[in-house]
Amino acid sequence: MGGVVITEAGNNPKVAGLLYVAALIPNDGQSLVDVVQNYSPAPGNAEVQADAAGFQKLSMQGIHQDFAQDVPVADRNVMHATQVPWAKQALTEKIAQAAWKTRPSWCVIASADRMINPELERAEAKLIKATTLELNTSHVPMVSEPNKVAAFILAATQKLGASQLTTRQPAKRR
Repeated sequence: MGGVVITEAGNNPKVAGLLYVAALIPNDGQSLVDVVQNYSPAPGNAEVQADAAGFQKLSMQGIHQDFAQDVPVADRNVMHATQVPWAKQALTEKIAQAAWKTRPSWCVIASADRMINPELERAEAKLIKATTLELNTSHVPMVSEPNKVAAFILAATQKLGASQLTTRQPAKRR
């Protein structure tokens, strides 16, 4: 769901670039349901459980086999215990304007992702013309390969920093 948030919030004028990590990336007027419709579902989707109030979360099996299968067991148990349920309607809310159309973008593709089809992750990255890093990880490469993800983020910020220096005027001192 973070891909929806960054895609819409990235329109803020203070945002210089977008970095997606194993994310769904909607286009103008799309919801998450719209984004995935042309791809086979990832196996982890079968492990989403709804409660009586309409909120959803992953089963213990979903966390262990599909969400974070390359993370130590103790960490997976913590992930299951501390996950925040999401509203089912979050899957169908459409964004207005995709910020990636006007911002440079980067994508970490998780090639062993069982929550988002990795072919979809690759296609999205190509669509938005993102600089990519592909890692053989689960849906949480920031946990299983934190140093590689951090280095990718730093490289993106350095590239943005260099371009921002040439396009922005220095702030006036008071």
